[in-house]
Order: sequence, then structure tokens, then C-alpha cells
Amino acid sequence: MISATLNSEAFAQKLAHSGLRNTPQREVVYSALLTRRDHPTADEVHARVRAELPTISLATVYNCLETLVQCHLVRAVNFERGPTRYCPNLQPHAHFHDEATGATFDIDLPSDLLAKIKSVLPDGYDADAVEITFRGKTTATR
Repeated sequence: MISATLNSEAFAQKLAHSGLRNTPQREVVYSALLTRRDHPTADEVHARVRAELPTISLATVYNCLETLVQCHLVRAVNFERGPTRYCPNLQPHAHFHDEATGATFDIDLPSDLLAKIKSVLPDGYDADAVEITFRGKTTATR
């Protein structure tokens, strides 16, 4: 069920480290995020996982997503007033949000660029995370 990125045992251990247990619902929700890395909303995840767990409720999907965020298995991504989207890519990266289509894409950031960005912080400050979002429209067809 879980992809090669994180096998089922490692997934269960990550949850256990946070004091939680693995459940079929959490596995299916996490797998849905890994299968299509398109930054889905909770509603979109719900629609995907119902094929495997037809009786899963939207509330359960929200709870699973919140658990995955708290356990540092996925990131919650917010674009102003839009619904929260979920990203399983935990490597430092930026996002491009296409305002015309609503699609969101990961953008790899070189480590030297991240170091340079962090270097502009005031003395005595250190950032644990950097969030960069580009907004615009796709200019070329994919």
C-alpha cells in the first residue's frame, strides 16, 4: 500500500515515535498523497481514497491528514484563502501555484540558494524552515 518512499514498517514506526498507531485509514490517505504528488486538498484526497475504503468519512480523512502533518510525514501548504493542500515532499523546496488552473508544482531549490536566503536574517535569528511560493500562470503548454 505504501510506496517505496516509506515502507509500511517505517511508516508505522514514524507514527509510533509520535505516540500514535498505524491504521488502514492513515496508510491509504498517505498512499494517496505519495501516488499523485499534486498537492491535493482534503476533499480531493477523500475522493481518491473512497475507491479503496468506500465508507471513509471526510472527517476521518481530515484527521488522518492532520496526524500526518503532526508526525512530519507531509506538509500543509496554504495559499491565502484557499483550502489547505498537502505535500509529501519533505525536502527543502518552493512551490509554484498556477492561479489560472489551481495546480501546484514543486520547485527544487539548490542548497546554496537556501543558504543565501537564510543569510539575510537578522543577527541572532535562525530559520527552521523557509517557505517560498511563486504565483502566476503557466506560460507554456506541458
